[in-house]
Amino acid sequence: MYERKSRLSPQKRARLIEHFIAGTTARAAAQLVDVNKNTAATFFTRLRKIIADEMEKASPFDGEIEVDESYFGGVRKGKRGRGAAGKVPVFGLLKRGGRVYTVMIPNARSTTLLPIMERMILPDSIVYTDAFRSYDALDVSDFHHVRINHSERFVDRQNHINGIENFWNQAKRHLRRFNGIPRDSFFLFLKECEWRFNCGDHKMLLKQLKKWINQRGKS
Repeated sequence: MYERKSRLSPQKRARLIEHFIAGTTARAAAQLVDVNKNTAATFFTRLRKIIADEMEKASPFDGEIEVDESYFGGVRKGKRGRGAAGKVPVFGLLKRGGRVYTVMIPNARSTTLLPIMERMILPDSIVYTDAFRSYDALDVSDFHHVRINHSERFVDRQNHINGIENFWNQAKRHLRRFNGIPRDSFFLFLKECEWRFNCGDHKMLLKQLKKWINQRGKS
């Protein structure tokens, strides 16, 4: 994980990892650990690359799955949600009572979303969506499709997508502290949010990240 010429001591690396787990920005962590801000930023990027690699190893989901798209960043004024200018479109799947999986998408068309679902959801699973027309293809798929019309009833017993919408809200709150993320780096930050949601409290996150770092150090 680390470059041979890295001047970070083991103690400073350990402190930076702890600040990363706590959600500290690289700039703030650099001041607290007394390292150059670019050094901290580079170190945090390496951590996010490890996390993204591990998150992409996710196995397909089964059971009850909520799916939804969301839009991050861009201008605050004007249209929001689908069709908003300058925003990054993202697609997510959440297994109820379990994990979430996310992916950046070029658009929210059916031809984009369906292959992701076919890859990440096992046949005969129950898939919950909103009424967006791109999900119409699920009606003739190998899944049991349940459509929720928010304009009529937001929650109808088990028929909702509150879980994935809760994840989007958590992810946006976490990313807001970074005051803008370059589009070419957004995937890494998105996967970090996925990992934080999936993998438990701060102690569990620290334990898991250290394990991944050690495994790569031995490879």
